Amino acid sequence: MINEHPGLERAREEEASNLTWHDMRVTKELRRNRNGHSSFVVWLTGLSGAGKSTIASALETRLFDMGLMTYVLDGDNVRMGLNANLGFSEEDRQENIRRVAEVSRLFVDAGIVTISSFISPLDADRVKARERFGEGEFIEVFIDCPVEECMKRDPKGLYQKAIAGEIKNFTGINAPYERPQDPEITLRTDQYTVDECVDTLVAYLKDRGLIFAR
Repeated sequence: MINEHPGLERAREEEASNLTWHDMRVTKELRRNRNGHSSFVVWLTGLSGAGKSTIASALETRLFDMGLMTYVLDGDNVRMGLNANLGFSEEDRQENIRRVAEVSRLFVDAGIVTISSFISPLDADRVKARERFGEGEFIEVFIDCPVEECMKRDPKGLYQKAIAGEIKNFTGINAPYERPQDPEITLRTDQYTVDECVDTLVAYLKDRGLIFAR
């Protein structure tokens, strides 16, 4: 954990060395066969206000209506529960993404199409998240929207608070956002509607043979 005593970190490392991963009889492949479709994570990354949560919800609705097993992991929702003990320092943000990547991996193992919607501002953290998945199971989607447009939208008033100094370490204002270098998909939400963005995502998943209408 963050800012812990070195002795506690060593104790946890020793505890981890005594653990053994148990393979279960019901495998990911069996779950996928039962569900009738593949499982993977669609990882939405982008600035606050870019449209991640909106697109995540719309994409899940479309896939759910097609008969797929789906679940959305949303940044705010996860921070209100699983990651309620984390702040917004660089270390806590890294831990936030690490936990989300692990939960996403478990959902994919369960045979579920998982949509993870998080700012995830640092490229290194997104790379580490990708490494937790098998080939073709991690689909990075860059929700690309200029910060000026995000500030105009600002549905939560966060940008104004950050500019006023009321919020520290706010991505896009006083904390960096590293644009994905090679995402599977880039969506310009300032140029296309939500439905058009979802159409693009669904077409990509179909072309990859990951989904089909049931």
